[in-house]
Amino acid sequence: MAAVLPSDVFSESQLDPALVKIADKVRRNERITDEDAILLFEKGSLSFVGSLANSIRERLHGDTTYFNRNFHIEPTNVCVYSCHFCSYSRVYAHRDEGWELSQQQMMDIVKSYDGKPVTEVHVVGGVHPKMNLEFFAELMRSIKGHRPDLHIKGFTAVELDYMFRKAKKTVEEGMAYLHEAGLDSLPGGGAEIFHPEIREQICADKIDGTGWLHIHETAHKLGMNTNATMLYGHIENYSHRVDHMSRLRALQDKTGGFNTFIPLKFRNQQNDMSHIKESTVIEDMRMYAIARIYMDNFPHLKAYWPMLGRHNAQLTLSFGVNDIDGTIDDTTKIYSMAGSEEQTPSMNTAQLVTLIKQARRKPVERGTLYNVIRDYSELDVKEIETNPLLN
Repeated sequence: MAAVLPSDVFSESQLDPALVKIADKVRRNERITDEDAILLFEKGSLSFVGSLANSIRERLHGDTTYFNRNFHIEPTNVCVYSCHFCSYSRVYAHRDEGWELSQQQMMDIVKSYDGKPVTEVHVVGGVHPKMNLEFFAELMRSIKGHRPDLHIKGFTAVELDYMFRKAKKTVEEGMAYLHEAGLDSLPGGGAEIFHPEIREQICADKIDGTGWLHIHETAHKLGMNTNATMLYGHIENYSHRVDHMSRLRALQDKTGGFNTFIPLKFRNQQNDMSHIKESTVIEDMRMYAIARIYMDNFPHLKAYWPMLGRHNAQLTLSFGVNDIDGTIDDTTKIYSMAGSEEQTPSMNTAQLVTLIKQARRKPVERGTLYNVIRDYSELDVKEIETNPLLN
């Protein structure tokens, strides 16, 4: 079925016949090309790309906007790598400046959520040489032994690559081992920008784009779903962004294993790239919109609200986004140390529901794999706030 587009999409795009063709493709639910995507970045106005993206979002999901109730564990910020954009890690030689959680400390975090209606724990951090494959496999077993229904989403491809190489296991062996230990899905971190021209300048010493994609493809073959990210707004150009999204789209065509795509805004505080000016809100919204138009085989587009800030994340709901992440409910440091809007990122269910309703969207709590847990659209915020089972 052809999408119904606002009339102003075509009237505005008449200034450029190539934009008219792109709008026609969107109307017919056809895939746009890499060249189309670059043209949208170069010539598509915010209103034009926003209208196209919103039409796709509403065709796929209507007004439904997903969130989940989750918490994060960050095992360490000590890392063997030194990515220039990172404000979070402390190199291993200076590990006295960082933190290293024991398995017991991490299990204490898990147990602190006993009796609370969280559905997911997100485990991600630095690459610590002593936190090896067996260390984390044992942690997975402990978490599942204590709370079997808790979905474990853990470890970027960067962390996994180091673990597997150190354990002298292939990617296939390592992924199967962790999956059997209790790892349910992978986050999308560590992707940054796949193109070697950029990757060699910002994170040359860690796994390359091909390796990242191989780890996620292996997870997909095991029946695990994963997410994908892209770090934008630093030294890359539009062609690098499109190249990155193209590689993800191609793998999704092959496996269908990605849940969601998450553009991540570069933040310039306390890192080696602090001299680079951050992208504007307008450019952020254009990035989300064009991602929604281009990533036609990704069912979901997520805005990570701790990075963008609550208000800007709310804006993305008009630019293709249908997922606003979760309650987080901890003092996540990865982005706050880089200068994100949210220095202590935590929102309860009532706050998330309010944020979504203010954007005139329908708040729906989901599981990690987008199974619907509860529709909050008809519930009063006060009812949510006073009911511990809802909040």
